[in-house]
Amino acid sequence: MFIRKAQSSDLERIMEIYGYAQDFMIRSGNPDQWGHHYPDRELVEEDIASGISYVVCDGEKIHGVFVFMEGPEPTYQTIENGRWLNDDPYAVIHRVAGDGEIHGLFRSIAGYCGEKYPNLRIDTHEKNAVMQKRIKEQGFVRCGIVHMEDGTPRIAFQRLIKYI
Repeated sequence: MFIRKAQSSDLERIMEIYGYAQDFMIRSGNPDQWGHHYPDRELVEEDIASGISYVVCDGEKIHGVFVFMEGPEPTYQTIENGRWLNDDPYAVIHRVAGDGEIHGLFRSIAGYCGEKYPNLRIDTHEKNAVMQKRIKEQGFVRCGIVHMEDGTPRIAFQRLIKYI
């Protein structure tokens, strides 16, 4: 597997992957996080144009997508029921989705992002048990609760990679 920045020519495949992820979350008992409306095409186009959308490929085929960007993330400014591990500069992983055809997708994403930035933050919905498990498996620590722009809560995680 390899990771590269998404291109506008990837848009249709990215939307297919997000559609698969939406269906999977709904079937897995998490119908409210994305439903069948998030992320919409306009947001994905913005992500690609801004250079923050990445795809995970196996050969020529795209199997996953995510957003990776430097902070600060406005919705992370206030955290409840806990605290961040530090106040140092960080990068954020958002909108992770896969097509269900390959294993180790989030491990690859976390590894790639960790090579670029040693201080990472991510969040997920309380009902997204699958993503919570994957996040914890990659060494992220639960830090508290943040709220999205629409006010909905998300569990916030952070991972630090210390170089000796």
